[in-house]
Amino acid sequence: MLVGALSVAVLTSRASDWRPLALVILLAALAVLSDALSIETRGQRLSGSFIALVLAMAFLGPAPAVAIALLTIGVDAARERLSRARTLSNVVTYALFPLVGGLLARGAQEAGADPAGLAYGFVVFGVYVATITLNFALTALGGRLWLGYGIGMQVRRVLVPLLPSELAAATLVLAFSVIYISIGIAAFAVLVVALVAFQFLTRALLESEERAEQLETRTTELAALQVGALAALVQTLSLRDKMTARHSAAVARYSRAIALAAGCTPEEQELVHTAGLLHDIGKFIFPDRILFAEARLSDDDWQIVKRHPAQGARVVGKVAGLAAVAEIIRCHHERVDGAGYPRGLRGEEIPLLSRIISVADTYDVMTARDSYRTPVSRQEAIAELRRVSSTQLDGRLVEAFIDLLLGSSVAFQHTTDADFEAELDLEARVRAFVA
Repeated sequence: MLVGALSVAVLTSRASDWRPLALVILLAALAVLSDALSIETRGQRLSGSFIALVLAMAFLGPAPAVAIALLTIGVDAARERLSRARTLSNVVTYALFPLVGGLLARGAQEAGADPAGLAYGFVVFGVYVATITLNFALTALGGRLWLGYGIGMQVRRVLVPLLPSELAAATLVLAFSVIYISIGIAAFAVLVVALVAFQFLTRALLESEERAEQLETRTTELAALQVGALAALVQTLSLRDKMTARHSAAVARYSRAIALAAGCTPEEQELVHTAGLLHDIGKFIFPDRILFAEARLSDDDWQIVKRHPAQGARVVGKVAGLAAVAEIIRCHHERVDGAGYPRGLRGEEIPLLSRIISVADTYDVMTARDSYRTPVSRQEAIAELRRVSSTQLDGRLVEAFIDLLLGSSVAFQHTTDADFEAELDLEARVRAFVA
């Protein structure tokens, strides 16, 4: 490719391409200096020298454009001490796209476009767009071969964010072309100022993109740390009392199903599922005589039990972004008749998702082995749910859950730890937290 490009550049070279010599020297100096201010991002080198090269293609010809491009990349290779493979890839790229752009500009002139006419600026604009596309394709291929970057990834992370600045650069080239046609070499004073501004703005754009990516990465890491800490608490509770952990997993699964049946949004379904997993995290305050009690609790012990929703909410509320989950946990033992705890809320005063967890919690406590109750059959549990409907529990949610149970569309087996781990799904918790 390199030999072919150089051969075509030599064969198409004309003496008139190298005049005026002052223009050749100015464009060469501008290209080299602009490249010295280049920006390295995601494996791509972005430089204002491209503007000088496009002007060389349009107002000199393919051979001078190739020569200026190779001078620019040669100085860069010496400065950066690149590997042979990277150097060859860059040299091929900087020989090909100026040649193609120069030939396109010459073809436009031979087709009747007047380099001294104002309309020629739009020819230069078109050459810019064509060659920036070819340049990206060649550099992306080099990135794929020598750095292992995927082409699609480079399009998304390099080309797409730069499209606004490249459009601005193409417009700058058009404007300079019009000025150069009107006033000649003196237009370079305008170009130098514009190029400095362009380099500065492009650098600011890329740095802001990188800061945004770093912030997103740090946010994800913080989410993983915070949600992971809660998951560790739940898993620690599981080690102390596997029944409570599996109960939390069952409540989470039932609650999500009820929320779906009640017409809640996907976000609310995820929220109630997370709250279900964490709703008993306040049981850390229970002494073993309560957590593993085989008989009914004393009045003093019941006072301790009644503190666990508020304690759990306090722990979860310490995690930034989980305030809504904390409030659901705080209210999951409130009753619609106002006789619940800790605040004695009634009816619609109780958050909907808390009322959902109350239904799921009540059913699972009745049907699964716990510390003080012998499990009952599904039919007996359904009868009890209906008995306390509209006093302890929300009647509409009770019937929605019963419909699910009778349709056998929701079930949970308190048999293995795998059920608990599947519901916990730490990675999903982190994804939901970040979203």
